[in-house]
Amino acid sequence: MKVKIKRESFLKVFQIAAAVAPARSPKTILQNVKMEVSASSGLLTATDMEVGVRLTIPDLEVDTGGTAVIPVHRLSLILRESSDEFLFIESDPDKTLVTGQSSRFELQSQNPDEFPDVADFEDNDYYEVTAGVMRELIKRTLFATDSESSRYALGGVLLEMEDDSIVAVGTDGRRLAKMQGALTKVGDPSSSSATIVPARAMQLIERILPDDSVNIQLAARANDLLIREPGCVFYTRLVEGRFPKWREVLPDRKDSNRIDIPVGPMYSALRQAAIVSSDESRGVDFTFSDGSLVLSNSTAEVGQSRIEMPVPFDSEELTITLDHRYVADFLKVLQPDKTFTLDIENGDQAAYCVTDDNYGYVIMPLAKDRR
Repeated sequence: MKVKIKRESFLKVFQIAAAVAPARSPKTILQNVKMEVSASSGLLTATDMEVGVRLTIPDLEVDTGGTAVIPVHRLSLILRESSDEFLFIESDPDKTLVTGQSSRFELQSQNPDEFPDVADFEDNDYYEVTAGVMRELIKRTLFATDSESSRYALGGVLLEMEDDSIVAVGTDGRRLAKMQGALTKVGDPSSSSATIVPARAMQLIERILPDDSVNIQLAARANDLLIREPGCVFYTRLVEGRFPKWREVLPDRKDSNRIDIPVGPMYSALRQAAIVSSDESRGVDFTFSDGSLVLSNSTAEVGQSRIEMPVPFDSEELTITLDHRYVADFLKVLQPDKTFTLDIENGDQAAYCVTDDNYGYVIMPLAKDRR
């Protein structure tokens, strides 16, 4: 194999492959990327056996086709440290040479036949969604998952796909985030109500997503999920286990208080109220009274805080105590100039935050004796 690459454009796709390849593994072959080159095109593949990626190599000039397995860490350093516009990669069964205008690197090679295959997207029946919708689904639910839980299903994001909508749900048992977006069905795909995608895979998917308006394709199968976008195919195994019945968690109340609150001012007030919080005392009291919301906190070893802001509230005074981190996570994924609706009934029932773009977030209150 002998090719000429444009260093900067190659580095962009290589960094995606490098994020998939494990830094350490009992199977040392996985710490490499596989480069396959034909007469006019090239493909990079990487996998840790749980997730995998197939990437089209851009701006490639092929002298001789072939296949090479190249160490991720070393090639990454070469691509980042070099200042050459173009580099040449030449490989034989024993070694891989990477040369520039005034540089030459010789890297050990491994047998390409030992590198695991990464599944390609060959389904004719699939779902299609814009990259912008997928990005919002991930951003607004991933933070609510629990990667440390012994309940493995909580360590992933549930995807439910129907004829014209996709729902993503993340929960750690103390809060739950749900986002819905538009979807198009191509052919006759089958979907599972328990398509739970691992949190790490979701992070990688978000990283590879193209511009918001570009369509991507999703093929959900019994044990894995394939995603295709221009120049890339991503594969991930699914999380085994049963996801909680999340629809039963969403409050359905008739006599609760629904308060419209601006995101930016709320986030500012929350950050101020949390200044005196500690690892032992993360609860902030949200007290609603006539036309105002008071956020207060008191920590014996730090001090007290009291922040007031106007809100459209005219009912009997109500106080609910929430973990300020959980509230902040919700506010951070929204635009500061937007408004959300807080649905609360009393200090003992879950707080339900909703937006006008099909986003819902449930937070369980803290006990009043949290201190």
